[in-house]
Amino acid sequence: MTLGLAPSTVLSRRSPRLLAVVGALVVALLAGCGLGGADDDGGTSSSTLSPSQLAAPQGFETYYTQTVTWKKCGDGFVCGTFRAPVSWQDASSGSISLAAKVHRATGTRIGSLLINPGGPGGSGIDLVDSAPSMLGKSVLDAYDVVGFDPRGVGQSTEVTCLDDAEKDRQLSTWYPETAVGLAAMEKDAKQWADACVKNTGDLLGHVDTQSVARDMDMMRAVLGQAKLDYLGYSYGTQIGSTYAALFPSHVGRMVLDGAIDPTLSSDETSVQQAVGFENALRDYVKDCETGSSCPLSGGVDAGMAQIKRLFDETKVRPLPTSDADRPLTATLAFYGVAVTLYSQSSWSYLTAALSQAIDKGDGTILLNLADQYNDRNSDGSFSTNSSEAFRAVGCLDDPGSSDLATMTKLADQVESEAPTVGSFFSYGGVGCKPWPYPQVKQEGDVHAKGAAPIVIVGTTNDPATPYAWAQGLAKALDSAVLVTYEGEGHTAYRRDNTCIADLVDDYLVDGKVPAEGSTCS
Repeated sequence: MTLGLAPSTVLSRRSPRLLAVVGALVVALLAGCGLGGADDDGGTSSSTLSPSQLAAPQGFETYYTQTVTWKKCGDGFVCGTFRAPVSWQDASSGSISLAAKVHRATGTRIGSLLINPGGPGGSGIDLVDSAPSMLGKSVLDAYDVVGFDPRGVGQSTEVTCLDDAEKDRQLSTWYPETAVGLAAMEKDAKQWADACVKNTGDLLGHVDTQSVARDMDMMRAVLGQAKLDYLGYSYGTQIGSTYAALFPSHVGRMVLDGAIDPTLSSDETSVQQAVGFENALRDYVKDCETGSSCPLSGGVDAGMAQIKRLFDETKVRPLPTSDADRPLTATLAFYGVAVTLYSQSSWSYLTAALSQAIDKGDGTILLNLADQYNDRNSDGSFSTNSSEAFRAVGCLDDPGSSDLATMTKLADQVESEAPTVGSFFSYGGVGCKPWPYPQVKQEGDVHAKGAAPIVIVGTTNDPATPYAWAQGLAKALDSAVLVTYEGEGHTAYRRDNTCIADLVDDYLVDGKVPAEGSTCS
């Protein structure tokens, strides 16, 4: 899985939490096994399951029976650390730390709900901070909501690669689709990979999605749960479906929102995601041209041509910004546009950014939006390692085609199907070509035969995870129930839509499975 690895672009599948940042920028666990009372330090977790419920892999029993000490880390929150093996294939491989933060149940507790925001590279710890506003009251009452940083990410033992300055340069660079440009991209990809090896060590070969799913099964056991209850967004749906494939009998109540189709290759997902962003951008242009402040005119096709002209011009001559040392490159221009397409509520910010860029020749707002997408701070540092984790996970899961002839053919296809944004989704295999670890063999049954009902939520005009992927995942999983949100944006649960929210909340809290074919708008 190397979704969106373009010549100069790593486009990850972001969670809804990012959208609030964009707006601000421009204007116990089982009875007797809990996390402790409100007035103590947080308590501990250690499994009280029977051996059959524990289901620990041979040689890894100590991980499944470990004790986690929880400390208060905010009003209603506790924090702790799990230990996991570097490799789930080698019990002697050493251990890593998995950081977690829990929003404790506010009512009568029924269990723990693990959550993941997407990425790869998204922080579950950051996501759980938003639990009080992100989840329904009934869910908050019933569950200890457990956010964790997956292996390789954030506060867990992380993937570390380039220094900030070199990372910034590579994430900002547009590599022309020429022999010279591709050679420069290959050179930078090799530098990135070498830095990851040097600064991360053996963990770099074990941050694949299957390893994360195995970590979650270990967490399930330590938290005292015979079944895993889980809510995953975007790439978090891939973690969830992988878990179901590996541990179908351990699946509890699982909701996958903004789904990824596990039957597609990395090359196929890149093409389809490009089309998703193209379609979302067309809908934006159509809406924009009905307003008085829109810098686009002449109909949707003409408006799309204006945006493409902006991209093409920045490929040759980056736009100046308020930071004299940081012009707006084509790569950064695309990031700035793409991030606003994750939610219709962000379209007004895109209008402001395009107005400034097209009418005034100033790329400042688009640059600021791109920085938010890349988690870049104003001093040039980065607040997360999401770009490093994204590439590391993708190159292990599915590195994509690195053969030049194949990549060129795919580039022609994607630019034909997504003429405005397609060039930003081409030649992704170059990023993984120098990766020192091979693609991880996929285990488990993609159909997850025997799993409890799994609710799939798909949005009809989702740019990052197209609706067809939700349909594909629902078809692949034997026990899937597809719920459709007819609308714009990436993911749907609690996006000001009570219909979707009620269906998901009722399932998570009461086990009420939505009717097959349920549709909300």
